[in-house]
Amino acid sequence: MAKLEEEGVLAEPDAASSTTIPTPDASPAKPLTPEMEEFALGKRGILAFVTLAVLTLMVALDGTSISVALPIITRDLDGTAIEAFWSGTSFLLASTVFQPNFASLSNIFGRRPLILIGLVLFFVGTVVCSVAKNFTYMLVGRSIQGVGGGGLIALSEVIVTDLVPLRLRGQYFGILSAMWSVGSVTGPVLGGGFSQGVTWRWIFYINFPFIGVGGVLIVLFLKLNILPTSLAEKLRQIDYIGTVIFIGSLSSFLIPLTWGGILYDWDSWRTLVPLLIGVAGLLVFSFYEYRYATDPIIPPKIFQNRTAIVSFAGSFLQGLVLWCILYYQPLYYEAVKGYTPIMAGVALFPATFTVAPSAAVVGILVTKFGRYRWAVWAGWILATFGLGLLTYMKVETSTPAWIFINIVPGIGLGLLFPAIGFAVQASATNDTLAIAVAMFSFFRAMGQAVGVAIGGVVFQNRMYHNLLRYPSLAPMADAYSQDAAGLVEVIKAMADGEEKLQLRTAYTDSLRIVYAVCCAVAGVAMLLSFLTEGYDLNRALDSKQGLRAEKNMSVKGDVESEVTAS
Repeated sequence: MAKLEEEGVLAEPDAASSTTIPTPDASPAKPLTPEMEEFALGKRGILAFVTLAVLTLMVALDGTSISVALPIITRDLDGTAIEAFWSGTSFLLASTVFQPNFASLSNIFGRRPLILIGLVLFFVGTVVCSVAKNFTYMLVGRSIQGVGGGGLIALSEVIVTDLVPLRLRGQYFGILSAMWSVGSVTGPVLGGGFSQGVTWRWIFYINFPFIGVGGVLIVLFLKLNILPTSLAEKLRQIDYIGTVIFIGSLSSFLIPLTWGGILYDWDSWRTLVPLLIGVAGLLVFSFYEYRYATDPIIPPKIFQNRTAIVSFAGSFLQGLVLWCILYYQPLYYEAVKGYTPIMAGVALFPATFTVAPSAAVVGILVTKFGRYRWAVWAGWILATFGLGLLTYMKVETSTPAWIFINIVPGIGLGLLFPAIGFAVQASATNDTLAIAVAMFSFFRAMGQAVGVAIGGVVFQNRMYHNLLRYPSLAPMADAYSQDAAGLVEVIKAMADGEEKLQLRTAYTDSLRIVYAVCCAVAGVAMLLSFLTEGYDLNRALDSKQGLRAEKNMSVKGDVESEVTAS
C-alpha cells in the first residue's frame, strides 16, 4: 500500500457517509485523526493541484485585464460605447451562468472531460478575441471565454474536494484564492501595459502559454477515476429541462442588471421586463427542480440546513461587497487622484494582496484546531469595520492613509474565502458536495454582478444630488451622473480649477455612500454569520473521482491486487 499512499490515495470510504446528513458538533476542538496525519497528496497529486492553480490564475488574469484597455480597443476596432460595455461584461455573465452546469455535468461525465471542455472553450474564445477585426468577433470570443472560464473556476474548487480530506483543504483553497487575487490585481496592470506599450491583442496572446501548460498538466497528471456508467445512461441523467430554464432565466435576470442605469434607465421597460421574466423563470426553475426533476442540476437538498443557507447567502454578499471595491476603488484613484490606469491597478494592492495571506492563515489554523466559525465571524467583523473606514476617504486623503484604510477590508474579505468554503463543505453530504462547492463559487460570482449594479444605482443617485449643490455643474448633473467609469475621462480632460475640484469632491462623496451601503450589507452578513453551526471536520475523503492509483484502474480491489502482485 506504500505506492498508493505516495499517490495520495486514502483508505476505502465509509459507504454510509455519502447519505448521512451532517449534524452540528458542539464538542471541543478535535485533534487530527491518524488517517489525516498520515495523509500526503503525493507527487502526482501535487502536480494535479498545480494544474488547478495555473488555470485559476489564467482565468482571473483574463477576466480583469481587458477593462482598462477598452478605450484603446474601441478606437482600434471603430466600436461604440455600447459594444465596449458588452465586451467587458459578457465574460462575467457567461462565467456566472454556466458554473452550476459544469459541476452538474462533471458528476455525470467525470471531472476530467469537463475541465478539458472548459479549457478548449477558453482556448477557442481566446483565439477569436486575439484575431478580432470588429466587436462582433470580440463579443463572441469573450462570451465563449466566459463559458470556459466559469467551468474552469468551478471545477478547480470541486476537484480539490476529490483530492484532499475536508479538514486539510483550507491551505489548498487558500492557494487558489491567492492565484485568483494575484490574477485579479495584476490583470488590469498587464492590460494597461500591453495596450499602451505594445498592442491590446497581447491581453489574449498571453493566455496561450497558460492554456498550453494547463492542457499538458491535465493530460499528464489530472488522472481521475472514471465513472463506470454507460454513455446512454449518462445522457439520461442530464437535466435538460432544468438546464434550459436555468440558463434562460438567469441570463434574463443578469443582463438587465448590467445595463440598468447605463444603457437604459432602471425604470425603462427594457430593464424591468427581462428582469421580471428572469425572476419568474428562476421561481419556475426552483419549483421544477423540487417537484419533477429526477436528477436536478441543482439538488434542493444542498439547502438542507441552516448553515448551508447562511453560507450561500454569505458567499453572495461577499462577492457583492468585494466587486464593489474592485470596480469603484480604481475609479477613485483615476478620477480623484489622477492616477494612470496602471497606477490605479497598483493602488489596489493593499486591498487585494492581503487576501492571499489571510486565506492561508485561516487554512492553517482551521486544519490545526478543527474549527472554522471563528474565521467566518472575524472575517465579517473586519470587513464591516474596514468598509466603514472607506467612508472616510476624501479628495485630500494621503497615500499612507488610504493604504491603511484598504488593508482592513482586504484582510476581512480574505478570511472569508476559505472560512465560508469550510462551512459549505462541512454542512454538505458527500453526494451533494461537488454541486455545493460549485454553488458556493456561483453565488459569489452572482454577487459580483449584482454588486456592480447596486453600486451603480447608488452612485448615480448620489452623484446627481451632489452635483446640484454646485451652480456651475448643476446643468450637467443628469449627464455626469450616468456612468462612474465614463466620468473619469471627463474629469481628466478638465483644466485644473474650482470646477474640477468640485467635480472630484462630488465624485468622492458619491463613492463614500457606495461604501456606506457596502458596510451595511457586510453588517447584515455579519449578523447572519452568527447562525452558522459548527460541524466536525474530521471526515474521511469519500470521492468517486479521486486520483487513479494506476492507469486504467478505478476499482479499489483491482488496485490492491496489482499492488500485491508487484
